[in-house]
Order: sequence, then C-alpha cells, then structure tokens
Amino acid sequence: MIGLVLVVGCAWGVFRLTRLQFDAADFQPSTWVDGHAGNQLNKALGVLPGQGQIDLWSAALRYRLLGDLGPQVAEGCPGWLFYRDGLRPQPGNEGAFDERLKLMRAWTERLAKAGIRTVVAVVPDKSRIEAAQLCGLRVSQPMHARMDAFQQALAEQGVAHIDLRPTLAALPQAYYRTDVHMAPAGAEAAAGQVAQAALPVLGGKGAQAFDDVRGNAPEPRMGDLLVLAGLEKAPEGWRPPLESFVPEQIRPVQAGGLLDEGPAAEVVLLGDSNGLRSEFAGRLGRALGREVWNQSQDGGFFAGAMLGALGRQSQWPASLKVVVWQFSELSLSLPLSAAERKALAELR
Repeated sequence: MIGLVLVVGCAWGVFRLTRLQFDAADFQPSTWVDGHAGNQLNKALGVLPGQGQIDLWSAALRYRLLGDLGPQVAEGCPGWLFYRDGLRPQPGNEGAFDERLKLMRAWTERLAKAGIRTVVAVVPDKSRIEAAQLCGLRVSQPMHARMDAFQQALAEQGVAHIDLRPTLAALPQAYYRTDVHMAPAGAEAAAGQVAQAALPVLGGKGAQAFDDVRGNAPEPRMGDLLVLAGLEKAPEGWRPPLESFVPEQIRPVQAGGLLDEGPAAEVVLLGDSNGLRSEFAGRLGRALGREVWNQSQDGGFFAGAMLGALGRQSQWPASLKVVVWQFSELSLSLPLSAAERKALAELR
C-alpha cells in the first residue's frame, strides 16, 4: 500500500513538473538559498489528488497504532492533550524575554500618560495548571521561571497584574482536555479575578445587565489540539474522545431601540485567543457590570492585540479607563515576531 502511494505520488509530481512554465530566474543558485526556488517548486507540484484523506488516515493510523499525535501535540494521561510549545521553548528565543520587558515598560508608560490604567493577566500554561494530567510529559523549568520574573517586573513597574495560578489550580478542571484554552469554569474564575483588579479604577461595579443564553444539553466540542494533530475529521476510536459542553452565550442586555449604542466603552480587552474563547469577554463584562470592548486576536500572543490597538489609539473613545492586557504564559518564551522587532526598533 505504501509502495502504491509512493508510485502515485511520483507520477503526479512528474506530471505537474511537465506543466511547469520554467523561468530560469526562479532557479538560480541564490534562489535555492533564500527558499524562493523551493516555494516555486512546491507551487508547481500542487496538492496530490486525495491528499486530504491520505493525511487524515496517516494521522489516524499513527495515533491508533503508536499513540503519536505529530510534532506539535503530545498526549499526557489518556485523553489529555498538550501543545508541545508549552512544554519546551522554540529555538531562537534567546534574549526575547528581556526585549519583551522593554516593550511592556514602554507600552504601559504610554497608556499611563494617556490616563489609562493597564491590568495585566497572564494566562498560565495548561501544562502548569493541569500538571496532574501530564503522565510523564516533561516541562521546561526555565519556561516556568519566566512567569515569576515577568510578574516581578510588572510589580517593579507599578503595573496592576493578577496571578491566576492559585485560582485556576483550585478548580477540578480549568482547561479543556483537547484544547489549549481555559474551559468555562476556568474562564469564569479568571474573569472574576481580573474584574476585582479593575473595579477600583472604575469606581465600582456598573449597572449593565447581561443575558446568559445556555443550550438545552451538552454538545461535543472539537478541541484545537485535535485539529492541530490532523484528527478533526477522524472517526471515533481513531482520535482521543471529544468533550461535551453546554453551549453558552453571554451578551449585554440592550435597553433601548435599534439605534441605542449604549454607554461609551470604559474597558478594552487586548487579549490573545483566550480572550475569544469560553465567553471570557462576556464573563468579564458581567463581573464588571460593563460591556467590554473586545479587541483580542487569534494568534496574537504577547503583542498582537496591543500593537493593533496602539496603532489606532487616536480613535479610542475618550471614556476609556482600563486596558486589560491578557496573553498566554507561552508568549513569554516564543521567538520575537517581526512586529515585535519593529516595535523595539522604533523605541531606540
């Protein structure tokens, strides 16, 4: 079977290459060094017919026979999945932590000069809080140490911050089993603690009411780590089991008519993907008694949402009082992004 797949793949490659409109400039020695030639070759080869099914069953067989979930996902105790980048640092992150401290100081000072208070909430990695479910997976201790160092730097800078570790660790299950994000119970607890830090700045809880619309029964939920492992469409038994949760939506109650925009925003959430999962923004708004202006970004990590918002600071409502800056612990150990390097260059 494997031999047949190799033969078909080879034949497909030859067929695609015969249709390639060759440009000698694309295949000079220098273009192989910078990757341009390889990109052109991959583009010419395209995707093998049925490649999606081949990839799916390759991932399913690998898991079923070997218990392997690929290079980005690891299974701890049965059914508990972890993101490998949360277990050990990526190459190329040397010096990134110190550079991010510079960005933190610059950005919080800029907000303070504008009369806006920053509240920082670093979401602990799942491997830290659900350590009992690692079942032998090893975690980098230097990565864990960075969180304490960052909290200390925030304290020295006089920036309000929350340590979510005790709160989340006290829950029976703070994170989804097959996802990197906080489960509803974790998001509720984290939002409540963030609200406690923000309410004194806001002068107490507001009067905004919220509706909590819940489904009638639990529904299966596809975790992002299953998707990352290529098992999203695998049948039961060929992937770790799905969890079931009751769907929930938390929305502010609009008291006026269609043209009623409500009170101006006092709180903006600049988060990563945790700010977009488990109704975190709605839970935070409910705890504050105020609708939260959610500017979180999928894949934003440390700087994405903050840089995006600062680029539009001139358009912020004058009513804004608090920035809730939320990002994952993992963000502190990643290599610097191009946007972060550019921001650092502009500070010098």
